[in-house]
Amino acid sequence: MSSVTIEYSPDVLWALQQEPEEFESEARLLLAVKLYELGKLSTGLAAKLAGVPRITFMFLLNRYRLSPFGQAPAELTEDLAYARQASDHE
Repeated sequence: MSSVTIEYSPDVLWALQQEPEEFESEARLLLAVKLYELGKLSTGLAAKLAGVPRITFMFLLNRYRLSPFGQAPAELTEDLAYARQASDHE
C-alpha cells in the first residue's frame, strides 16, 4: 500500500474547526470524490481511496451534487466490472 503525506499548519485545523483525524478523513474523501468526478476512478476504487464502503461513497456523492451512476452505459459496465473484481479479492 502506498501513501501520500500532506503538510498543513494548525491554522488549517483552526479555520475548519476540525481535529486532525477529521480533517485527514475529509481530505481523503475529497480527493476520492474529485478523482471520481474527473472520471479517473470508479465508485468502487474511489470508495477504497476514501476508506468507506462503496455504498456509503455512493450516498456521499450527493453532498457534492454528483451521481453515482456514470454518464454513459460504458461507465456503468466499468463500475460493475470493478465491483466484481473487488468482491473477488475479499
